[in-house]
Amino acid sequence: MDHHRWMSRAVDLAHRCPRSETAFAVEAVIVDASGREIASGFSRDDDPRVHAEESALLKAAGDARLREATIYSTLEPCSERASRPHATCTSLIIAAGIPRVVIAWREPDVFVHCEGVALLRAAGVEVLELPSFAAGAQEPNLHLGVLAARR
Repeated sequence: MDHHRWMSRAVDLAHRCPRSETAFAVEAVIVDASGREIASGFSRDDDPRVHAEESALLKAAGDARLREATIYSTLEPCSERASRPHATCTSLIIAAGIPRVVIAWREPDVFVHCEGVALLRAAGVEVLELPSFAAGAQEPNLHLGVLAARR
């Protein structure tokens, strides 16, 4: 699997996200075991409360390839969520049976405390971090003053 290719695509697509002062701009791309895109989604894609992973998973619902797929997300999947407390991206990924998650950076404690990586790993999901993509994934979020201050 070409992790750099797919994370580059996710980072590029993250710029489609409408900006928000209360949420990150994130992109997720789901790729099957043979390297073909199944679906993608971004924050606030078709609903002002939808998260990137949630959007991509909704588009791929029922696809048998999910059991062998990889989901690329520009940010750690949420484990806590104010808008939909029972539908965190972490729980949706686990429920879909996706065996591998690749992220660009971990979610900072800005809006919620995130433990997505730990929960995914505890559920047996392989999690890979590609920190070389963190700056690009953070770019569509620089309007959030807390990120600008970290740079």
